[in-house]
Amino acid sequence: MLTQERHELILNLLEEKDTIKISELIHITGASESTIRRDLSQLEEENVLKRIHGGATLSRKKAFEMSVAEKSARNIEEKRKIAHYAASLIESGDCIFLDAGTTTYEMIPFLTDKDITVVTNGLPHVAHLVQNEIVLFVIGGAVKHKTGALIGVNALESLKQYRFDKAFIGANGVDAVYGYTTPDPEEAMVKRCAINLAKESFILADETKISEVSFAKIADLNQAAVITNELEDEQKALLKEKTDIKVVTT
Repeated sequence: MLTQERHELILNLLEEKDTIKISELIHITGASESTIRRDLSQLEEENVLKRIHGGATLSRKKAFEMSVAEKSARNIEEKRKIAHYAASLIESGDCIFLDAGTTTYEMIPFLTDKDITVVTNGLPHVAHLVQNEIVLFVIGGAVKHKTGALIGVNALESLKQYRFDKAFIGANGVDAVYGYTTPDPEEAMVKRCAINLAKESFILADETKISEVSFAKIADLNQAAVITNELEDEQKALLKEKTDIKVVTT
């Protein structure tokens, strides 16, 4: 298979799956691992994909944001691993902020045996939390249709009435230089506010978010710890200089 044919195949697969592993590409193309790695490096230089641990994902514009349905279909097993570990950090009696987002949503099944109070701005979270009989407060605000997040001035004012032991926050980008970012400035303000109101804050971000930068800054790296599922050694070294990192592998 010619180089150009491999490149077109890789991009077509990424359009279908959004993320693909090197082992899959070796199997599909019949090329060697070193050849596939060169292909991915070249395509990354062309800014059409981003290499991640063991594979690649599509590059996206900084203001681009997927819908809840699109996000929910991505990296579900990785998100559950991250969510399970994040939930294990919660102690009986904690008051927590559970940010809107698909990874924080995956924490809910792991909260059922805990005596806690939850505040959330995630409309998709509400029914699941109620069903599990968890003490729940929902902030006010404008509904962001694409993600089901409550945002805006009213959301901020409502959120400021609370104080948290722990905040669990989603982010679209985690970068050693630019910190935690997300596409929507209004949603970034809610996330930032929750971090400032919590004794401890945790960013839940699967491997596709690492070294990514979105449009709106949430906070500096040192303002929260990171829980992820994969990190290259170089990425881990850069991030550990500024914050605590937990890589969840099982």
